[in-house]
Formats: sequence, structure tokens, C-alpha cells
Amino acid sequence: MPVAGGSLEADGPEDLFDAAIIGAGPAGASCAIWLARLGCRAILIEAAGSPGGLLRETPFRNDWIATQPGATGFELAANLGVSLAAASVSTIMGRRVDAVDGGQGRFSVHLAGGQSVRARHVVLATGVQPVRGGLVPGESILIGPGRHVAEARFTGQRVAILGGGDNALENYAFIRTRGAAQVHVYARTLRGQRAAIAAAEPADLHVGTYDVDGLTLCVSGQRYDRLVVMYGWEPSPLPEMPAKLARDRRGFLDVHPHTCETRLAGLFAIGEVTRRNHPCVVTAMADGIVAAKTIQASVELT
Repeated sequence: MPVAGGSLEADGPEDLFDAAIIGAGPAGASCAIWLARLGCRAILIEAAGSPGGLLRETPFRNDWIATQPGATGFELAANLGVSLAAASVSTIMGRRVDAVDGGQGRFSVHLAGGQSVRARHVVLATGVQPVRGGLVPGESILIGPGRHVAEARFTGQRVAILGGGDNALENYAFIRTRGAAQVHVYARTLRGQRAAIAAAEPADLHVGTYDVDGLTLCVSGQRYDRLVVMYGWEPSPLPEMPAKLARDRRGFLDVHPHTCETRLAGLFAIGEVTRRNHPCVVTAMADGIVAAKTIQASVELT
């Protein structure tokens, strides 16, 4: 249920939320739903106007979820909203979190606009954003997979895809079906699935070092009409935090593998912001469950 208007600040321990979850993608929504159904008082905060995270930008079929084969990202995002409503999860949509302070047992989560939420635990489910590689997104430079690529017109165009992972190869195959005159992949190494690599035209794969000029849309001296940048993901910016959090060399948050708790007691991180071995919708939701069960155990001890 949405929380609207008024002060959200708690005056006493009995008014604290058991958990405040920041980010309503699959990880955050899953955590909030489980907490609600486990009898905990949780609130889900999302900067966008609706839940779903990156799913809101994914019109393609997702055939990797065993219970929902063929559902699009749009449909999965809508289902998250249905599940949140069914579990009567308190939500704040369309509000950015600027800062978190305090510590275990009494965190304050400060929202843009002046409101605050207080909670015994905080869960970071802030997700990831595409790596830009120094390039500026625009009509001719599409960065990361999603709706903007799906809706772009490629007919008759020469397209260079930068990157060698699964997203690069999937978008190579997709753009070829959209009438592009040429589609070339530039990658220092090919890291995508073997089947996708084998399905590509060998002459379209340029493996090794290359240079990019974002102003002229040239890659290694060849001029293109569009660049599609698939350099992978990096953590989305975090709110100001009460302590420096441990990260790996790529900036993803380090958490306990069995609880999803960071080194700051009571502060959890779940989903792709933690750089799981196999980041996807299913593993993100599983993280949400792990954090929820850990928080439930903590609440029942108090």
C-alpha cells in the first residue's frame, strides 16, 4: 500500500519499521514481499514511479524463469506490482533516497524533499547501470540493452556493437533482424555463450584491441551510423552512507554469502549491486529472500 504525505519519522522504538528496502527491482520487491508475509513491518522505497527496476526497460521475452516462460520484462515488472499489492507492502514510489545514517537498530533513511524513514535494518537493492566507457548516450550512441535499443530504427544502417558479452551478442542477433545493412561486433575478448558466438558471422566479429571516436562514430577507422555500447554493468550510485562499505575491484558491494549482510551490522545489500556469480532476475529474488529471513530472525530476537 502506498505511503503518501505526512511525516514518516518514528518517535519511538515501537514505530520503527523492521526494514527499509531501497530499490524496487526483483531483489528489493522480493525482500519486501517476504518480510511482509513473514509478519515484519517493512517499507519499500523506489526512485522511479513504479516497481520493476531494469525490467521496466526490457520488452523482450525472458525464457530463463521456469515458472513464467516467455514473459517479457514489462510483464514481469507488472507482476511485481501485483505481488506487492497482494502482500500489502508499504511503498514509497517516485522518491529518491539521498542518505542513510545511524546504525543497527535505528537507521534513518532520508528522502529527497525532507522526509525520513526510520528502521531497524536497511536493505540496499539499488541495482546497476550500464558502463558508458566514456561515451555520451544519444540518438546515435545507444548505451546498454533495453527499450531504447528495441525501439530504435536500424533499417539500412551500419551498426557497431562494442563489447563481447551476452548482451552484445544478443543485440547483434536482434539488430540484424531489424534491417541493418551491416552489424559488426568489436570486443577485446568474446565472453558470451558459445552458441551465440557460433551463430554469428565470423566476418562480423572483430576481436582484439580497437579504438572508438564517439564524435565521428568511427571504430578502428570505420564509420558507422550507430554505436551500440554493451560494456557491461556497474553499481548504480548509492545514497550517502553512514560508513564506507567494502567493495570488490569493480565497485560491487561485498556481503556475507549466507546472509547478504554488509560489514555494517544491520545493513544488507542484495541483487546485482553485489555482483553475484550469475546475476539475473531469479538470483536477485533469491537474495531478497535470504535477506528477509535473516532480518526476520533478528526481529524475533528483539
